[in-house]
Formats: sequence, C-alpha cells, structure tokens
Amino acid sequence: MIAPFFHAWERRLASVTKDRAVRPFDWGTAWLSSNSDHDPEHVRVERWIDEVMRDTDAFFAAPPITDYELTPADRRAADKGAAGILRFPSAFVSPHPQNNIVVARWFPAAGEATGGATSRRGRARRLRSRRAVVVLPQWNADAEGHVGLARVLARFGISALRLSLPYHDARMPPELTRADYIVSSNLTRTVQVCRQAVLDARRAVGWLQQQGFERIGILGTSLGSCLAMLTTAHEPLIRAQALNHVSPWFADVVWRGLSTRHVREGLDGHIDLDRLRQLWRPISPWSYLDRIRDTRTLLVYARYDLTFPVDLSRTLVEEFRRRGLPHEVATLPCGHYSTGSAPFKFYDAYVLTRFLRNNL
Repeated sequence: MIAPFFHAWERRLASVTKDRAVRPFDWGTAWLSSNSDHDPEHVRVERWIDEVMRDTDAFFAAPPITDYELTPADRRAADKGAAGILRFPSAFVSPHPQNNIVVARWFPAAGEATGGATSRRGRARRLRSRRAVVVLPQWNADAEGHVGLARVLARFGISALRLSLPYHDARMPPELTRADYIVSSNLTRTVQVCRQAVLDARRAVGWLQQQGFERIGILGTSLGSCLAMLTTAHEPLIRAQALNHVSPWFADVVWRGLSTRHVREGLDGHIDLDRLRQLWRPISPWSYLDRIRDTRTLLVYARYDLTFPVDLSRTLVEEFRRRGLPHEVATLPCGHYSTGSAPFKFYDAYVLTRFLRNNL
C-alpha cells in the first residue's frame, strides 16, 4: 500500500529536472591513452578494458603530491560551517582545465582548526577525535550538496572533507549545465571520469594523512557510493566506508534507473546490458569485493528506490553476507530522491554518522 505513494513521489521529484539531454552513443576512443591503431572502435575499447582489469592497482594509482592549497573559506562557505577550501591538481588530466583542479570544502571537528587544547586531558581528547572522512556527494550535486552532512560529522567529532566530483559545480566547463560527462552514453569517457573521481579521492586521503589523521574513512551517496567503494578497494589508508544507496553493477543502475533514462536512450540500439556490464567492470563495485575484506562497511539502501533498484541493492547485501565480509545494513523507509526530504534525511544522517563514529 505504501509503495505506490513513494513511487509516485519519486517520479514527481525526478521530473523537476528539465535539462536532461539524450546524448549520442559513443565508444569513446578519444579518451583512450593510445588511439593509434586501426581496429574497430569496439575492439579497441574491449581490449583496453581487459588490460585495465588485469592491473586495476595501476589504473587507480594516484602519485602522491605536496602541492595542496588550503585557503580560508569565503563568507558564504564559512556561513555553512566550512573552515577552508582545499584545492589540488587531479592525477588525471581531462581535456577541460577547470575540471583538473580538485575543489573540496574542509569541515574540521572541534579543536582541529586551532590545534586543540593544551592540557593533558585536552590533548588526549583531541587524539581520540583525530578521525576524518572524505565525503563524495551524489551525481549532479551542486556546491551545497552534503554540506549539511559534513557539518553534522564535524559536530560529532569527525572532520569532513567534502569533495566536488569531476565536472561538478566549480569544475564544470561552460558547455555543460549538468555533470553529464561522468555518466553518459560515451562508454570510455564514463570509465575515465569515474576513474578521475577515485584518483581525486585518493589524493584527498593523502592530504588527510599529511595533516596527521590516522583513522580515515569515506562516505559516498548514490554515484558517490560507487566511487567510494572503488576508492576503498585501492586505498589502504581507509578503515571504514559508509555507502549510501548501493548496487553491485554500474551498468545495471544506468540501464534500469529512473534518473538515467536519458542515458539509456542514448545506449539503446547500440549495446545490450550484458556487454555494457562487461565494459564497465572497472567502475563496478562487484569487481572489487574481495579487496575490502579488512574494511568495515555500512550498506544503506532505500526500500522504495527507483533509481537504484532495490533488487540490485539486496543482491549486493546478500553477496556481502555470502562472502563473510564485515558489514552492517540499514534500510531507509523511503525512495532515492525522498532520502533528501525530512524526516528521512535525518535518519539517514544518523545511521551514517553513528557507523563512522563507531568504526573510526
């Protein structure tokens, strides 16, 4: 009886966005590192994917850097609780210069911004609270997305570094109104830009380590959830991951999800789901489950989700159980879009924050 209400609400919330564009199908060979041979495009892409999967450590390697720049937050960001804006170069160089500078808002927990108390008790308390989380928001999040959640984390003793994903807000070139280049019917570009997001997250973790944080976690929502798990699978410094809306396969969400119907339209007639799933293996959580055996994981899904179909979320939960991977599960009594509405957003923030406090 409740499902039809939530499904109608989800469709109504999804329909608010009017600028979704159906883009033409493209194998994306222009985004390959080597583009000199004359084989058919699909052969080149398939061969490249096979090479990637033989060594994903190399594919997701982010060489360490020191040229991070933390500047004081402007008035608007400071009003939202941010202490500073962190910028650093992305390890992946895209064709768009503004996309190649990573932008993140820094929300330090109490005591982190000023160095903390000087008493013995104060120093001990500060050492216990030296935990931090990289926050990856959802697809097409604006500059304010997940800022409230970052503030909650900081209030409860977990410093938060909220990243802007590639091609989002300040990183979006003028030709775009949406972050279409990170999820689209251009197959190779989708893989490469998601890879860029993982490399950015790894460098964000590197900055936290340079600041002296030893207990580091990651939190991702929707697309950010997928990217968070890919990061965890390749970043040994991450101790816990909170995955908010989950699926085992990137392709299946795009193929079946409410939010990606326009992407599916660009794919139809050119590729089927089985082949798409094979080509998007490098950015699918299923490919990396055996790499997270030593990481505590929270899996959150929404009971009436039409964007991340519920059967996909339950398949991932069941696979965690079958493989004996350490995890917790939380089910939200709402849909995907309605997670951002009261009272569901408060419950979601509670389960995410509680998990990270208990596991960092």
